[in-house]
Amino acid sequence: MAFRLTDDLIAGHNSKAAGWLEDDYAHLGRQLARRGVEIERLTERAMAFRVAVPSWGVGTGGTRFARFAGPGEPRDVFEKLDDCEAIHELVRVTPGISLHIPWDEPEDAAALREFAAKRGLFFDSMNSNTFQDQPGQKLSYKFGSLTHTDPAVRRQAVEHNVHCIELGRKLGARSHTVWIGDGGNFPGQVHFRRALERYLESLRAIYAALPDGFRMFIEHKLYEPAFYSTVLNDWGVSYHCTRELGPKAFSLVDLGHHAPNVNIEMIVARLIQFGKLAGFHFNDSKYGDDDLDAGSIKPFQLFLVFHELVQAELEGVAGFDPAYMLDQSHNVTDPIESLMTSAMELVRAYVQAHLVDRAALAEAQERNDALVALQALKQAFTTDVAPILAMARKRAGGAIDPLGTYRASGYRQRKAEKRPATGRVQAGIV
Repeated sequence: MAFRLTDDLIAGHNSKAAGWLEDDYAHLGRQLARRGVEIERLTERAMAFRVAVPSWGVGTGGTRFARFAGPGEPRDVFEKLDDCEAIHELVRVTPGISLHIPWDEPEDAAALREFAAKRGLFFDSMNSNTFQDQPGQKLSYKFGSLTHTDPAVRRQAVEHNVHCIELGRKLGARSHTVWIGDGGNFPGQVHFRRALERYLESLRAIYAALPDGFRMFIEHKLYEPAFYSTVLNDWGVSYHCTRELGPKAFSLVDLGHHAPNVNIEMIVARLIQFGKLAGFHFNDSKYGDDDLDAGSIKPFQLFLVFHELVQAELEGVAGFDPAYMLDQSHNVTDPIESLMTSAMELVRAYVQAHLVDRAALAEAQERNDALVALQALKQAFTTDVAPILAMARKRAGGAIDPLGTYRASGYRQRKAEKRPATGRVQAGIV
């Protein structure tokens, strides 16, 4: 039998911390009450939050130069789901799985769906791969896929995406994400306008294959892997494409896919206003697309993004239904630990965003009082909501201290014994 984290194991560790949690929770509740905030409502919000885990995220990532394998890496999609279950058991906000094809192509979709369901998991979104060549592939994507100059290559890439959608329908997924690495390495290599037209032509064929209830997300990226130009390079081009495609197409925001110091929270507000926000691939970045753990570098920016999201949620903006997913590369950490802590950081920012005194903020905005407006945000951001997050996990059956519980369980060591390195693991971002 494969080693799994049990409710009894988690409860045993929780018992050691339950006393101080109750004290801290009561103390925070009294503080918030003085501000007219009911702590129980915030705890309910924290328990309701959801973010999907990518199937590739539980493997060790790497850089363009090297990848250093970690112990006990999952060797197939079933072992990946075992690791995803461990994350959800501890933090209780990650039941959704975003599946990557062909890395995690199942032989039997029904069997994989049943395997996930038995672990309290479901498939949230599908992700196609036309940014690298696969074994047995007839035509190469070296010079592009959905925007390639050769119609046969574009047709091959479209057919792969259609296959992903059909597989997603069998797995119960609700969306399909298209990201391409198409672009140019030298000036003059790509005709900018024609490449975008070819991209739209390909997307229209994929869009036509969407079943009822499915949404299509397209993801822009400023740079990489091409060094000079990227076909879908920013949110404006992405928005144009989604408008051209129709009501089931939306723009996906990856926090790492922007130039340094770009005002991402304003981009989020614009896409909400235009009715075209798909959702997020959450991570963090210092210089560029680093795929670092969410909240590890710019926690205030993450809070400001969630301020826009919560504001739209509370205002009941029509059609507002964002999908949240973690998209990170874990090069030097245990992927399970990074995904757990990132999920907790998202819940932290989400709860903090509910603490904004919006009446005071609106009044300050109307008076053009910049400093008071900033302080309304800073008061929420600097509030330590850790007791709320821990209480929400405990009440949902998760761990008060997920990292401590995980390490004490010996999960990674047990998996390393059962999963000898093969050198053929298709997991993690390189």
